[in-house]
Amino acid sequence: MSHIVFKKTNKSDKLTLLKNMEQKKFDYNSFIGMILLAGIMLWYFNTNKPEDLENKESTEVLETTVNTTKENTKEIAAPVFQNDSLKQIALQNKLGAFAQSAINGAEGTTVLENNLVRLTIDNKGGQIIKALLKNYKTYDSLPLYMIKDNNASFNINFGTTDNRILNTKDLFFDPTLTKSGENQILSMKLKVSDSQYLEYRYEIKPKKYFVDFSIRSQGLDGVFNSSNPINLDWTLNGYRHEKSLKTENSMYSYYYYKSNDEVEYLNAGNTEIANDIDWVAFKQHFFMSNLLTDTPFNNATVTSTDLVEDEKTDTIFTKKYELKAPLVLTGGELNYNMKWFYGPSDYKLLKKYEGTDLDETADLGWGIFGFLNRTIFYPVFNFLEGFLGNYGLIIILMTIVVRILMSPLVYKSYLSSAKMKVIRPELQELNKKYPGKENAMKRQQETMAIQRKAGVNMMSGCIPALLQMPIFFALFKFFPTNIALRQESFLWAPDLSSYDVIYNLPFEVPFYGNHISLFPILASIAIFFYMKMNQSQQANMQAPPQEGMPDMSKMMKYMIYFSPIMMLFFFNNYASSLSLYYFISNLLTISIMLVIKNYVIDEDKIHAQIEENKKRPEKAKSKFRQRIDAAMKQAQEQQAKQQKK
Repeated sequence: MSHIVFKKTNKSDKLTLLKNMEQKKFDYNSFIGMILLAGIMLWYFNTNKPEDLENKESTEVLETTVNTTKENTKEIAAPVFQNDSLKQIALQNKLGAFAQSAINGAEGTTVLENNLVRLTIDNKGGQIIKALLKNYKTYDSLPLYMIKDNNASFNINFGTTDNRILNTKDLFFDPTLTKSGENQILSMKLKVSDSQYLEYRYEIKPKKYFVDFSIRSQGLDGVFNSSNPINLDWTLNGYRHEKSLKTENSMYSYYYYKSNDEVEYLNAGNTEIANDIDWVAFKQHFFMSNLLTDTPFNNATVTSTDLVEDEKTDTIFTKKYELKAPLVLTGGELNYNMKWFYGPSDYKLLKKYEGTDLDETADLGWGIFGFLNRTIFYPVFNFLEGFLGNYGLIIILMTIVVRILMSPLVYKSYLSSAKMKVIRPELQELNKKYPGKENAMKRQQETMAIQRKAGVNMMSGCIPALLQMPIFFALFKFFPTNIALRQESFLWAPDLSSYDVIYNLPFEVPFYGNHISLFPILASIAIFFYMKMNQSQQANMQAPPQEGMPDMSKMMKYMIYFSPIMMLFFFNNYASSLSLYYFISNLLTISIMLVIKNYVIDEDKIHAQIEENKKRPEKAKSKFRQRIDAAMKQAQEQQAKQQKK
């Protein structure tokens, strides 16, 4: 661009100039040239309006350094105030040593990608403004972004020696894209000069969700004000990705972090201060955004906020996650090696990252439940997955395997029930022999004596049921968190990780929803018949109702109807894979119970065995039995004394 310079002249200079002009002859060629030049300028300004010039400037591509490609880096021309001395002065006053970054900075983005992720890094702030997972879609078949449309912010807040407080998110970084083999390396420098800068370095490798990320400074020991804290601030509003907003947000979206070698999680609405943080994870059911650091964060603040107040209107985001961590200078400089992870919360994948404990974010349950999922159910599932491509069939086969393994417990429970059925007439006679509350202890003692002689252990019927509870709760975690089931169809269910719909209701039913799912209905029906059969079995296990004691059979009658209804309401918005499992599981249990009852258990043989047991001399009492009998005898004596009073 040409510039017209006006020079101030004095009076004598003007007179000299006029004399010189008088001495010169009129030049026709110069006159014609000036007219032509004026015409060209008028045409130029009429055909290139300010709007066109602006658009033209916005599409200009600046040259980056060596090996920068147009496909990966697109930059817009430097600001028009580059040569504006007044704005330079204003920037100098505002930014101090970092004014050069704004003067020479250019808006633009750089893309890093492999076969799994595509990251877009902005020159302004040097931060990731888009994170796309290539192999996944949202529940409504849209590209799955972890970061998009300013839902995330990464910033370093620091003070300078000239008493300024600056934020990297507001400053322009200079990008340099290079390659090392198949690895793409992006250096983003926030420059004071060519030898003084703050650098963000990204390196992405093929077939990896991890992106190496480092923060380091050079020559800024005299620029950073070490007396002011330097804080890393990372925030993200988690996008909704799944069909059931309620399930995704309330049950499986958590803030995880590893502190003092323990993986912790933070519920929404809470803030904690933690030390020795190795990583933080913003988890959104099946996917998570993760920042790992080789140098642990201390005195870091972690915050989780629920963004869903009304599920009908708040449908874009689930939770807001925040990290505020102080950074420590080493020799006056910053030097942190980190990693970004934008990818699935897949247990099989995360398990490969040994030493990180990232697999705990898969949420397989705590204690015995997580143990069962890790050591039994995932290996069985993976084995079946290697042979079958239909995940509905995998669930059915897995259910069959589990039920077969649990069948000895079902048999044990039924055997105890059959024994109790045989001795039940004797127990009824005890109620007649020792009536009234005053004989309650005596009846209990005699009942236990009859059970011991018959070889009947009341706990033998309860233990199988108790042993099945951990399996029930383990699978309750396994199916809804298994990403392999996500968007896999079976029969009428298009997504086994979410609820199925056979009819949409024109209204909302409290605690039920606005749709009807078929798999929960089938599971509820199966549970009803299972509990109906189980009621008769439990009736045999129970001793005849004694005076002053609650009748458990009546409570069981209520449970027969209450449990299926509860199942119907709760599972209507839950993963259809879990409802499918419970449906098949209860059908198989009913079948096993019928086989055991009709073809395995022989009540005549059991009765003969009990009679044989009665003839045998009673074994010496164990110390535990002695203490129980002594306690019961003492209680009986105290009861008798109270009755005399």
